[in-house]
Amino acid sequence: MGHEDKLNRALDETLKPPPLRDDCFALPAGVDWTPVDTALDMLRDRLHCVVGTEQVPMQDALGRVLAAPVIAERPNPPEANSAVDGYGFAYDSLGDGDQVIPLVDGRSAAGVPFAAKVPPGHAIRILTGASLPDGVDTVILQEDVTLGRDKIAFRAGIRARANTRKAGEDVALGDTVLAPGRILTPADLALISAIGGHQVMAHTPLKVAILSTGDELRDPGQTAEPSDIYDANRPMLTALVRQFGHDPVDLGIQPDDRAQLRAAFDQAADSADLILTSGGASAGDEDHVSALLNEAGAMSEWRIALKPGRPLALGLWQNTPVFGLPGNPVAALVCTLIFGVPAMRCLSGAGWRVPQGFTLPAAFSKSKKPGRREYLRARICDGQAEVFASEGSGRISGLSWAEGLVELGEDAAEIQPGDPVHYIPFSSFL
Repeated sequence: MGHEDKLNRALDETLKPPPLRDDCFALPAGVDWTPVDTALDMLRDRLHCVVGTEQVPMQDALGRVLAAPVIAERPNPPEANSAVDGYGFAYDSLGDGDQVIPLVDGRSAAGVPFAAKVPPGHAIRILTGASLPDGVDTVILQEDVTLGRDKIAFRAGIRARANTRKAGEDVALGDTVLAPGRILTPADLALISAIGGHQVMAHTPLKVAILSTGDELRDPGQTAEPSDIYDANRPMLTALVRQFGHDPVDLGIQPDDRAQLRAAFDQAADSADLILTSGGASAGDEDHVSALLNEAGAMSEWRIALKPGRPLALGLWQNTPVFGLPGNPVAALVCTLIFGVPAMRCLSGAGWRVPQGFTLPAAFSKSKKPGRREYLRARICDGQAEVFASEGSGRISGLSWAEGLVELGEDAAEIQPGDPVHYIPFSSFL
């Protein structure tokens, strides 16, 4: 209508750049960011065990998640026995003062008990772990005895029932020794074996589909152009999943193509209980993970007030949980430890667990802005928490250098050397 020039000039006059933030992790004004604890509470409330159960022989049970309680089929120890090599007798048959007691013929050894009764006022040679013969309730150390041809002598002062173990003093018959949800350790297998167990009812392993997204990615060993990037996330996530006792399903590298990614999601939902992706979780032109979850109406959260790892997609694909991790390896690892590990525990039947950390003096200084929780790559040096020199999410060497994370809360903070900080070792996430 002849006014185009005036309209264009008006638009140009009102177009003004925003203030320079120079902080890619800054929380944009007017955007509702989800605190870390809120996102964790959401996961804990909505996730449940999704795997089945099976009988597992003891030799294959290490790292498996118990699906039923372990009940003692016999007590431990099964009989009263000696805790030391020495000589056994009835305490009430002792007289006053120093003792000289005749020995009966024979001995009691582990697996070869003495079948007869030891008469009052007599002693018998007994070895560690041997059942206490009838007539014996106390054992004296062989080092505290003078041995004669057919008798022993020892000083007064031994206590009644010294150096003996009662039947069932460790575990009584019918005791529940391990509860469902327990991830079995070598010590657990020893306990189960000691009370007569030879197999356990365990959950089937959780299957975790792992895929990376990005046209720029190449598998290690492939030819790569200078503009290409070798995929570090899939090897890292696959190893983490195995370390946590789950079964990884490798779906490779997916290009920045929505149709191919949709097909990969369909395959992952058919073959796994959980989907871990890296890259494409933000809101850019090629961020197809979050776009697909939004299209499906299955996006739960993706604006988490977290550094590193702000673009984190939490959603469902065909009722299969999806964790859309950031593409940067540092952010991908932190998000997996903070969100993925407890989620995998719930899905696998192990239940929710908060990683245990402890307070250490800082060996660093930092000025922290308010509004987000931050995790710094760290390790312990001379009793203090030392952090990696750079906070950049692309500094993969810091992952290898670190042995844990320093967790900084949402409040603003000025940290100086010696100030207390919360340190979480990587081992606490297992």
